[in-house]
Amino acid sequence: MKKYYITTTLPYVNAEPHIGFAAEIIRADVLARWQRQIGNEVFFNTGTDEHGLKIYRKSKERGMDAQEYCDEYAAKFENLKNALNLTYDSFVRTTDEHHQKAAQEFWNLCQKNGDIYKKNYQVKYCVGCELEKTESELIDGRCPLHPNQELELIDEENYFFRFSKYQDKLLKFYQKNSDFVAPAHRLKEITEFVKRGLKDFSISRLKKKMPWGVAVPGDEEQVMYVWFDALVNYIDALDWPEDNRKFKNFWPGIQVAGKDNLRQQTAMWQAMLMSAGLPNSRQVLIFGFITSGGQKMSKSLGNVVNPLELVEKYGTDATRYFLLSELQPFEDSDFTIAKFEEKYNADLANGLGNLTARVSNLLEKNNIELKLKIGNDKELKKRFTKLIEEYQFNECLKILWDKIRECDEFLSAKTPWKLTEQKEIKKILEPVARNILNIAELLQPFLPATAEKIIMQFSAQQIKKGESLFPRL
Repeated sequence: MKKYYITTTLPYVNAEPHIGFAAEIIRADVLARWQRQIGNEVFFNTGTDEHGLKIYRKSKERGMDAQEYCDEYAAKFENLKNALNLTYDSFVRTTDEHHQKAAQEFWNLCQKNGDIYKKNYQVKYCVGCELEKTESELIDGRCPLHPNQELELIDEENYFFRFSKYQDKLLKFYQKNSDFVAPAHRLKEITEFVKRGLKDFSISRLKKKMPWGVAVPGDEEQVMYVWFDALVNYIDALDWPEDNRKFKNFWPGIQVAGKDNLRQQTAMWQAMLMSAGLPNSRQVLIFGFITSGGQKMSKSLGNVVNPLELVEKYGTDATRYFLLSELQPFEDSDFTIAKFEEKYNADLANGLGNLTARVSNLLEKNNIELKLKIGNDKELKKRFTKLIEEYQFNECLKILWDKIRECDEFLSAKTPWKLTEQKEIKKILEPVARNILNIAELLQPFLPATAEKIIMQFSAQQIKKGESLFPRL
């Protein structure tokens, strides 16, 4: 049994959960479920990022204590576990005492290595990104990811991390680990960024200006910069630094993130790990954005879709199916309700749902008994495994739905409903029922509740028609 660790990024609790994060955590859940299915021991982490200027201001806008505000919004993200049928093992909140102590210990390690120093500086800052911005990154003087927000000028004395010290080490690491970032063009992108030269970045804020953060060890006047604090969750979820056995068993792991996290996850965090003397991440998957009418979905633009509302109206597995089948994992993809409903009717109601209903109905009606064995389509499983190991979630589902269409075409050609001889009907229906069972086995990480229903239904000796899996809209 191999150890497998996967973690999402931690979403900010400055707004309701949105569909972009839902897509990220569902993909991570698919990978966690698949690894368990093939016999590996899995640890799956997620959580919420609760510090920083953005959160502090949001709580003040609401007239709330910052911790009270974080508690309210963290609960909304925890609700995703049941709503999206997720199987994570850990939910880190960066306001948890254990996380804060781990972040301070990580700070101490970097400081002992000579990588933390103090200086005055002046910089343009995007509160939406919680990142400093150079002129070359701006479009018309604004952050391209948050064009509706004014940049702010920070002028104060803070602690800095010697990011520049790790330029060569990062480049050597990328060269040695050609699959470190997926897709490959994102590795090329971060390599070019690092080659242009790295600037040390600020890792603290003055407490009197922004008190909502983890205390800097040994300095009561400063709190940690939100990114320095939050990134440590990936290892403190494994009970670092107290439990080295668990940490060594599962780290390094797989991280999943959106493309706006490329620099933070694949360069900043990796340099921080090097500084602390800890192993680098095993791999970082960088997913594309979800757009709406060609425009990026974002909280600041106000065009986000709440995944909880989709689940309430269409169901968990229908929501999981659209996000996994219709969206390209590594490129931007567009979402509309019209596309969602079209996909639902075509693939779920008229596709998988209709096929299972037709076959089970004919088997029950003709009193046909079968003894089907799951997992005997080795060629299908081989193709499926290759695609899931390449993180091609949409292509995994495509080959399953191609199989569903083959079954439909076979039934249409053979027309078993027109026959009267039980033996002849069984001869037609048995291979189709076997295909349905094999499809359900591979479908388990993607649509777990639906797959479980089909497996229970088609593993019975006397298969009976059950309730409709996906009623037409």
